[in-house]
Amino acid sequence: MKKILFLFPALLFFSFSAIDDQKDKYAVLITSADLKTNLSVIASDAYEGRETGERGLDSTAAYIARQFKSYGIPELPSGGYFQKVPLIKYIPGNGSVSCGNKNFSFGKDFYYTSGIEDGKTKTTELVFAGYGIQDSAYWDYATPGKTGVDAKGKTVMILTGEPVDKNGNSLITGTQNMSTWTSYRRRKINQAKKMGASAVLMVLPDYAGKYAENAHYIDSPTLKLDEPTDAVRDTNAAPSEMHVLYISESMAEQMLTEAGSSGKILKAKKIKHCDLKTNIVIDIQRHSVKLNSENVLGFLEGSDLKNEIVVISAHMDHLGKDSTVVFNGADDDGSGTVAVLQLAKAFAKAKSEGHGPRRSILFITMTGEEKGLLGSKWYTGHPVFPLENTVCDLNIDMIGRIDTMHTNAKKYVYVIGSDMLSSELKKLIESNNNSHDQLTLDYRYDDPDDPNSYYTRSDHYNFAKNKIPVAFFFNGTHADYHKETDEISKIDFDLLAMRARLVFCTAWDIADRDQRLVVDKGK
Repeated sequence: MKKILFLFPALLFFSFSAIDDQKDKYAVLITSADLKTNLSVIASDAYEGRETGERGLDSTAAYIARQFKSYGIPELPSGGYFQKVPLIKYIPGNGSVSCGNKNFSFGKDFYYTSGIEDGKTKTTELVFAGYGIQDSAYWDYATPGKTGVDAKGKTVMILTGEPVDKNGNSLITGTQNMSTWTSYRRRKINQAKKMGASAVLMVLPDYAGKYAENAHYIDSPTLKLDEPTDAVRDTNAAPSEMHVLYISESMAEQMLTEAGSSGKILKAKKIKHCDLKTNIVIDIQRHSVKLNSENVLGFLEGSDLKNEIVVISAHMDHLGKDSTVVFNGADDDGSGTVAVLQLAKAFAKAKSEGHGPRRSILFITMTGEEKGLLGSKWYTGHPVFPLENTVCDLNIDMIGRIDTMHTNAKKYVYVIGSDMLSSELKKLIESNNNSHDQLTLDYRYDDPDDPNSYYTRSDHYNFAKNKIPVAFFFNGTHADYHKETDEISKIDFDLLAMRARLVFCTAWDIADRDQRLVVDKGK
């Protein structure tokens, strides 16, 4: 008995060591050279910026499927590597706004961006809410103990920027640096929505310049899933999401004058809030066509726990092209897409040599993320494998660059959401990181008050909404984010490989542990 008790810990240690050796053996197969080979293809001009519903993304999907096949990953049980995602394309350019007897038109007076919903918003009050800020140091909306405007059920007009003192210091930060009320455009929109606004009109001092700067996004079609709730449009129905329009100063002045105030309040030294009675109708009705896209799925069947699924995802789409300018999206999310490919290759190699995972692994490259997380929304609504059997989603979106906050400490990665639903996932990531490349794991974007809301802005979120633990691996934004300059020449492939290996090692442990990840949190 004593001899058995003495040997057992040694055998256990040997067993774990052997598993770790196997993990390391296949992790090192993920190399910067192979990542660069894949990215040189999908981030080239030949793939036309990989816009959802366009030829370039179709070519990308076909390339990924060919790679899965070449790695020895079989077709799905239903056949092929594709999950069809039916879409409706809404063509921009139509829309009108009336205020009293004044009428305004798309392009000349206002524009909207993708994500807006068709329908009519009708209100009888126009509120000028200054900067649309609600902060302890400065506020525009009325709340208990604070004077300001009541926005509930009204059309709210707000200014860009934020208030400053005579020295140009922000009244919110107390410095020359502006707050996130200025730098994060959706913060004011989210605040207006929180205050109950029916619609928001954002006044742009340089309307023509902003229109030209954002023309690619403004003129790009909006895509939505082709489901019964989306396919039938009631032209008189109010949208479920608040209408947001960006308007010229001229339009703002005319609306205020029509409502009985003066356009001069827009440029007054001191903000003068006002609540005006007038009929406002925002009518967005666009031409639409149906089309198809697809998610690409590579399924590697596990052994004794094969009915449980570990998902590794990235989105393969980007912004497409504008005339001859191609938005290649090398980082967003070419870097994540090629990481998924190389993880698939390493896991397939392990299985072919008798060291495959106990749980099955599903590699997904999603369509339509840039259009509103459409591919992941479709998959979680129409799962190929039951969601109740899905253990987690490790999502990779932009891991090839360095942001401005880490120029002096480049070995880092943001990890977002890893302890929102499970107390075990974050610990597994940290354990693997400590045992391997030892990146700095930055958790700042887990802050629920972070205005960027990255936890809700990539494909993992649709899994999290279904109570599936997630971790989002991310390098942060940079000067080339969503610009034509996001090119392969700016990718740090050694760092990309390190980040990809961290995801691989984490996935290996999740796939091979005795118990599936617990879901013991509810955020």
